[in-house]
Amino acid sequence: MNGYLALAAINLRLTFRDRTVIFFNYLFPLIFFFIFAQLFHAEQGGAIIQVLTMVLSIGILGTGFFGAGIRSVQDREANILRRFKVAPISPAPMLVASLLTGLLNFIPSAVLMAVLAHLMYGMALPERWISLSIFVCLGVLAFRAMGLMIASVVNSMQESQIVIQLIYFPMLFLSGATIPISVMPNWVQIVAQFIPATYLMNGMQSILGRQETLMENASGAGALILTTVLATFLGVKLFRWEKEEKIRGSSKLWLIAILAPFFVLGTYQAHSKESVIKARLLNRDLLRSRTMLIRNTRIFTGDGGVIESGSVLVKNGKIEHIYQGPAPEAKALRAEAVEASGKTLLPGLIDVHVHLASTGGLADSAADYQLDKTMPRALAAYLYSGVTAVKSVGDPLDQILKARTLVNSGQRLGAELFACGPLFTAPGGHGTEYFRNMPEQYRKQAEEQSVRVPQTPDEARREVDELKQRGVDGIKAILEAGAAGMLFKRLDPDILRAIAAQAHAQKLPIVVHTGDSRDVADALSVGADGIEHGSTRDKIPDALFAQMKAQGVTYDPTLTAIEGIQAVRSGSLEPLERPLVLQVGPAMVIDSTKKFLQSDAGAKMRDQLKRYPIDLQFARQNLVEAWRAGVLLVTGSDAGNPLTLHGPTIQREVELWVEAGIPSAVALQAATYNAARLLGAGHRIGLVKEGYEANLILVDGNPIKEIKQIESIRTVILKGEQIGRSDLLDQQ
Repeated sequence: MNGYLALAAINLRLTFRDRTVIFFNYLFPLIFFFIFAQLFHAEQGGAIIQVLTMVLSIGILGTGFFGAGIRSVQDREANILRRFKVAPISPAPMLVASLLTGLLNFIPSAVLMAVLAHLMYGMALPERWISLSIFVCLGVLAFRAMGLMIASVVNSMQESQIVIQLIYFPMLFLSGATIPISVMPNWVQIVAQFIPATYLMNGMQSILGRQETLMENASGAGALILTTVLATFLGVKLFRWEKEEKIRGSSKLWLIAILAPFFVLGTYQAHSKESVIKARLLNRDLLRSRTMLIRNTRIFTGDGGVIESGSVLVKNGKIEHIYQGPAPEAKALRAEAVEASGKTLLPGLIDVHVHLASTGGLADSAADYQLDKTMPRALAAYLYSGVTAVKSVGDPLDQILKARTLVNSGQRLGAELFACGPLFTAPGGHGTEYFRNMPEQYRKQAEEQSVRVPQTPDEARREVDELKQRGVDGIKAILEAGAAGMLFKRLDPDILRAIAAQAHAQKLPIVVHTGDSRDVADALSVGADGIEHGSTRDKIPDALFAQMKAQGVTYDPTLTAIEGIQAVRSGSLEPLERPLVLQVGPAMVIDSTKKFLQSDAGAKMRDQLKRYPIDLQFARQNLVEAWRAGVLLVTGSDAGNPLTLHGPTIQREVELWVEAGIPSAVALQAATYNAARLLGAGHRIGLVKEGYEANLILVDGNPIKEIKQIESIRTVILKGEQIGRSDLLDQQ
């Protein structure tokens, strides 16, 4: 042990006498630190975490391959190692002393950069500093061991430079140390999973940015430890004291052995893509942590309030401060300036009633019905259109929960998704007709995913409990009995009462699909939290609206879907020709839908819909009466129904409301704060308010005076991230 310590002490003294080592170990990383900080605007938020981990990674790679690898070959070439050969010492202390020396040299540099990141760029001190320190030390030891191993298998300085460059540069450029992995092509991201430095970068960034523990990065840490042990063992076995001692070229194959842990990890990751996803999420965290100042704009707060001239500071994904009147300079706030003069800032719009399993049109290709692809794309189309949250009602359970995880985690960009579980209906009730023509082997599976048809109140309660365990955000039941030409069996009131009671017991909101005033009355009698559609066949009595207000029940008239159905009946294609629809709607779906509606099959469909009594005028009148009665109004489009494509649904919904006589401010409040309250998220979204998530849209002009301006979107912000709308619909 004394030999190990003595060698380490000698190496340290020699190191600090070497000005070249001091420059490359301390000053050189600082140059990269300030360059990267400038390039990534580290002063504007969490980018400083990325900068710090990039510079630490570059430093660790440098101390490993050049500080250990090249230096060891130089010592052998200069016959320095020969002098130790006559001493009573073996190769093991030589290599271990080099590992310890590199570690002790690197730690002060790492601490210095972390302190500068905190003092100069506002980075929070690491919460998991012990995990971070251990992980950094493991990285230094592993890469120095790799460098020493390379020195053991090369015969000259020229060989060492070639081998090290072949290993060093892929690690430098493909691991995220200089270019974020998430911006690279998918195949490059997969290749990066075979590179040791990728796990070094991801581990440090996860511990710093997500406050993960060492155990949460156990696979990367374990691979670094195993590589250190293997490389040190083989380095000892292959160690040579003199340059005249040559080694066979085949010995270089031992390098594969020390990289084997990462080949195994890479093979697993190429299949699971866990590390690729993690890198994407880490990058999303950084984008959402940026600080921006949206200044000199009109602000609609979401609860009816308007600030005619103000600015909003967004930081770490939330609204940090709202300035009424002049705001400080963006530079003084370390923020990116977003000029918004002549524009209006609103909370992100919310659609509380969509069917993601249906496109709203007809497609020629089976690929346009693959839910794994169509659901995420639809959610991206909503976000493109400034709709930052939607509630799915009655979509296939497994698929909708999968889509919710995908977008809500940040793996894919899209509107935040709330999942209202399979529809509760009667056997043969509305919702079951979609499966009648399916083959038996497919029908049962489709019904299990999309509907619940309890026969008794006890069965209904059990099914609500099961859906709660699956993680749904709400319950939907159907009372719709239809009318002449399209009749359905109606859900038994006692079963509906059991569903509602159990939903409330499980703290799940329940909304009820209604078709006429009788349905509305029954829904209110069991304690529904929301009425969907209201009535499209008769006038809802004033007493029922008064009851809605007293019970705090929301009202969602879904005028957009009704307009779409009436457009089909009349042969109009106008809903498909709106500018925002053409921007986000799949072009092939739009074209094939137009062709279908103009065909003989389309004419047959129009005849069928004409037999079903649905009247937009009744829906408009009932909406106005609900508003006059003080009912809590919310906006849902029922997208997925004929000619109601996913995307700019709420823009059309509020326009129809205003045409019906609802004030613009009331319609916009229904589309923001009121909708958030129905979703149970009114404490964090739906308002431009300090402490709320920064889900915001910036539009030209003043939609409070001219509601059509709600379609003139300039900027969409989701959880503090300024969305690049041009690439949104092409995500992989």
